[in-house]
Amino acid sequence: MDNELKYGLGNYQQMRRLVLAVLVVVLFLALLFGQSTFPPDTPVHETIEMFGVLLIFLGIVGRLWATLYIGGRKSSEVVTGGPYSITRNPLYVFSTLAAAGVGAQIGSFSGIILFGLLCAGAFHIVILREEKFLKEALGAPYAAYLARVPRFFPNLSLYQEGDTGSFKPRLLLTTLLDGLVFLIALPAFELIDGAQQSGMLPVWFTLP
Repeated sequence: MDNELKYGLGNYQQMRRLVLAVLVVVLFLALLFGQSTFPPDTPVHETIEMFGVLLIFLGIVGRLWATLYIGGRKSSEVVTGGPYSITRNPLYVFSTLAAAGVGAQIGSFSGIILFGLLCAGAFHIVILREEKFLKEALGAPYAAYLARVPRFFPNLSLYQEGDTGSFKPRLLLTTLLDGLVFLIALPAFELIDGAQQSGMLPVWFTLP
């Protein structure tokens, strides 16, 4: 039974990675032909970009924090400590933050909002399917957890330190490598800005 649970949850984890990869590609293609109404090298444009960098790093660090607690235990017990005490899906929350940071690299306020909403919407579908699986796998303890902790938006007043369980460095490394995909946005969109300014890339739309 334990192997079946791990196999079943593994499918959802693979789905999460696939959704993340697809989102990064979609965001990249969208930014490839988009431009901010704030010209590059202006204070507003650069401030938005730097705010985006902060969001990306918060997203990566947050994903690592969540992995310290989940540590491969998700299929065998209800994890309720650390970030899992304030939101049931911290990995998705922090991935959404990082995606919003990628959107900010266009130098646009709208980019932050649109890319964050796109990521959150895509993950919402995965979350609903994962919750259905975990209800059947973990039973009453998970049902009680569902009733107590919000699905997505964190409730900081619920925070409890909890127990990280047995630490697995391999899982932490995997999460780090997954998260580093977001950092590709930084040099990539600098190149895109330069190509658009030189006329090598067409601009199909602008965002405020």
